[in-house]
Amino acid sequence: MINYAVDSDGIATITWDMPGRTMNVLNEGSMAAFADAAQKAVKDPAVKGIILTSGKADFIAGADLEMILNVDTSDAKALTEQFSQLQKMFRAMETSGKPWVAAINGTALGGGFEICLACHYRIAADNPKAKIGQPEVKIGLLPGGGGTQRIPRLIGVMAAAPVLIEGKDLSVAEAKGMGLIHEVVPAGELLARAKAWLMAPSTEKVSPTYTKGVTLDARAVQPWDKPNYRIPNFAGGKVWPGGVEMFIGGNAMISGKTNGVYPAPKAILSCVYEGLNVPFDTGLKIETRYFVSLLRDPVSKSMIRTLFFGLQEANKLARRPKGVPKQEYTKIGVLGAGLMGAGIANVSARAGLSIVLLDRDQASADKGRAHIQADVEKDAGRGRLTKERAAEILGRVKATADYADLKGCDLVIEAVFENREVKAAATKQAEAVLAPTAIFASNTSTLPITGLAEASARPANFIGLHFFSPVEKMPLVEIIVGKQTSQETLARALDYVQKIRKTPIVVNDSRGFFTSRVCGAFISEGHRMLKEGIPAAMIENCARLAGMPVGPLALNDEVAIDLSYKIMDQTRRDAEAAGQKYEGSGTEDMLELMVKKLERFGRKNGKGFYEYPADGKKRLWPGLKEHFKEREELAHGEGPAKDAVAAEVKKRLLYVQAIDTARCLESNVLTDPQDGDIGSIMGLGFAPQTGGAISLIDQVGIAKFVQECDSLAQKYGSQFAVPKLLRDMASKGQSFYGAKSKAA
Repeated sequence: MINYAVDSDGIATITWDMPGRTMNVLNEGSMAAFADAAQKAVKDPAVKGIILTSGKADFIAGADLEMILNVDTSDAKALTEQFSQLQKMFRAMETSGKPWVAAINGTALGGGFEICLACHYRIAADNPKAKIGQPEVKIGLLPGGGGTQRIPRLIGVMAAAPVLIEGKDLSVAEAKGMGLIHEVVPAGELLARAKAWLMAPSTEKVSPTYTKGVTLDARAVQPWDKPNYRIPNFAGGKVWPGGVEMFIGGNAMISGKTNGVYPAPKAILSCVYEGLNVPFDTGLKIETRYFVSLLRDPVSKSMIRTLFFGLQEANKLARRPKGVPKQEYTKIGVLGAGLMGAGIANVSARAGLSIVLLDRDQASADKGRAHIQADVEKDAGRGRLTKERAAEILGRVKATADYADLKGCDLVIEAVFENREVKAAATKQAEAVLAPTAIFASNTSTLPITGLAEASARPANFIGLHFFSPVEKMPLVEIIVGKQTSQETLARALDYVQKIRKTPIVVNDSRGFFTSRVCGAFISEGHRMLKEGIPAAMIENCARLAGMPVGPLALNDEVAIDLSYKIMDQTRRDAEAAGQKYEGSGTEDMLELMVKKLERFGRKNGKGFYEYPADGKKRLWPGLKEHFKEREELAHGEGPAKDAVAAEVKKRLLYVQAIDTARCLESNVLTDPQDGDIGSIMGLGFAPQTGGAISLIDQVGIAKFVQECDSLAQKYGSQFAVPKLLRDMASKGQSFYGAKSKAA
């Protein structure tokens, strides 16, 4: 696990190499083994200096998140003692009196980089794939191994902010440019250069703050332990008073970006501010206390479970049927060259596939290809792509109006209008030229796949691939399995999603599937609130304050209000054709007004719940007040009553989505809670601090959630009616993740 060797020159090399793992991590076993090796090197009088390196392709990935997820958080004092051990171990390294060099051969993240920061010198291999950074904030935590104290003391608070508060990954060149790494050398010279630094003659002696007058080789003393140390970029080298304005601005920036829903960024800024005002060792204690407070908050565990383990499982194709050979794609077709179709073609071409982009006429197909060209040229202009790579991507895309060009495609993705007849015609024309083994996929956002497959001559090869707009940016693909879709088709569809580097979730067929259905619930609740007299600005702001990226009215503008109307109309017609009663949302009259009477279709025609001036930012349409009268007590002034309404608006907007997600689980549209969490965050932007729509229910507690929803249902309607699944779980004291977390 930890290899230890001392050469004839007295240089000890400690090599982190955990068996049975592709990546080194910090866990109880590896840290104990490292502590033993470190103590051995420090106590051995023959050892002059220590090199810390890795036997893996990368250095250390960070803390073992499985250990973090399963830690008992009930005793704060015990947790503080447990996690302060890491601080003490790193502090013992840097105050040992012997120089330490981190020979960083690859990626060093989180605690894996914090151990490097505890070394006196850092040399990295020139590895373009290596990432350096502190990503803890992305999973609701903060660097707990001294990162909040060492990094700002090395490079200053402003430079440290994106590393700590945003969790930005750095290349080794960027890390060196910022002063976090001292040297970057060819990989083959890494250990030799580390030894050369240790063997160089000592030229300076200093008396560090912790030795009470004893002098040491300056190379074995950290900057913050040297006499007269000053924090970089502060007047007088102190936070107070020279740096106060910077922290005031930082606090405002965090509030503006996160709307106060994420505890970790605020805790990090507090760690930095409080820690820089006190001696270094006291700063480490402050960091541990904030780390423990975050660890005990359900936000961190929910984010770790979903945004690390859940994503990891999804991207490794955990839902892929076994025994199906992996599909290697070379050529695919995309029917429909609008923004969605062109986006699908774009990401597929960037993944190395040849694309046939087909539309009803050549001009329409060429317009779609022009969209791809503009996108790759933009990336080339920004240095993200070479001109040669951009030309190569564009060269893979053939724009056409001829279905015969689809011959030889392994997969065809239909992205035409959300109309059953149009989709049926496209299906038949494509299948006429495809090989019998080819897959046909529909990008429909609401129409049931089983019904669309009726137009197919081979429904076993028919599946849904629901992309999100803009395709180039949105990471999720919802795969919808129809009643006749084969397991082989599902496996091959998952292979395609992995090929284009998207995250898949798998759902069973129904109208709206999962994401569109829950998205519709969010938008409809916004509509209901507007009809109730809640001001549009209050609805939108409360959505963001609850953790949503945009409000329901803005989202409806983006997906198009007329599309919502068409979906509603198609659903109503389908119900009538089947002899069933149409169950409306209660907002049909609003859609009729906006689309049929006012012709406000959303961003697409520059007129929706918002207006979109050519010379400025979008703003809420003032005319809303004429059609939807605002409640007087909410339209003006502030006060406890308005605050109470705002709190309930936030709850309604999140709970209505969580309830519908639970309904999807109950009806087997979703087969695993984790898909509900990943899909809600990655596809809908559902408040990430909750860990997803299902994790929110666990965070609240199922019994309490049921009780609150019953109250909301009495006040606002059946959209808050709790499914039997939740009521049964509440009566049994169950949770979605309780047992799973303990066993992980």
